Amino acid sequence: MTPATRKDEFLQSLERCSQKDDFIPAFYRQFLGTSEEIRDKFRDTDFERQNAMLLRSLQLAAGATTGDPRSLRELRDRATTHDRHHLNIEPRLYEAWLYAVVATAREWDESVEDAWCQILGYVVKHMIRRY
Repeated sequence: MTPATRKDEFLQSLERCSQKDDFIPAFYRQFLGTSEEIRDKFRDTDFERQNAMLLRSLQLAAGATTGDPRSLRELRDRATTHDRHHLNIEPRLYEAWLYAVVATAREWDESVEDAWCQILGYVVKHMIRRY
């Protein structure tokens, strides 16, 4: 039997976490609690739509780390919407996002923190480079 890759571990953990109705809302509670600046960025957000987008983004993250063309294209699109010319999500805010999402995942699935950090760390670095 082939050992699970970090991508596999991440996707399996994401599946377990996303089975819980409160996973993504819990992430946003943690993330928005980080600072007034972050709360301001989400002031007019439709969270029902945003929750679905976040789940999709997390799924795409794993594909992007292994070079899946569709995932990479969508990651580039997200980087554009978040860059300084659009939503202006400054690079320093990604550290708070990464911390919040990993901390939230740890509450539901504590054994795979390293996989979350590796997969999402790749995405954060990409977003920062494209800022």
